[in-house]
Amino acid sequence: MKTTTIIIGLILTLGTTIAFVQTPSTTTKQTETMKTTTMNTYVIEREIPNAGKLTAEDLQGISQKSCAVLKELGTGIEWIESYVTDNKIFCVYRAENEEILRTHAMKGGFPINKINLLSTKISPATATAALADIK
Repeated sequence: MKTTTIIIGLILTLGTTIAFVQTPSTTTKQTETMKTTTMNTYVIEREIPNAGKLTAEDLQGISQKSCAVLKELGTGIEWIESYVTDNKIFCVYRAENEEILRTHAMKGGFPINKINLLSTKISPATATAALADIK
C-alpha cells in the first residue's frame, strides 16, 4: 500500500485554522496474529472547559491515563496526537471503528463529543499534484 503523508488542517466553525497533523486517512496494520486490520483515521472533539489552562502535570496525567487504556485495548486503536485549545481538545486516532474510540473514552474518563472520520486530506502539495494522486 502506498502511504502518502499529507498535512491537513483542523478548521473550527469560525474558519480559524487551529492545528496541522500529518497522517494517512486509512492504513493497514498487521496484528500479532498476522491478521490484517484496516485502521481509519478519526478526529475526535472533546469539550473540556478551560482545557487551554491545563498544567503540564494535568496534560501528562491525561496522556498517561490514555496510554494505559490504549495498552489494555490492544492493537485496534492508536493515538496519533492531540491539539489543545481554550475549551476543547482535538485528538487524532487511527482505529478499527468508532466503538473502540468510545470504549477508550469511557475507560479513560474522557468526554467524546464528536467523532469525525477523515475522508480525504489536502495540503499545499495538492495544488500541484496529479489529479490521479488526489484521493
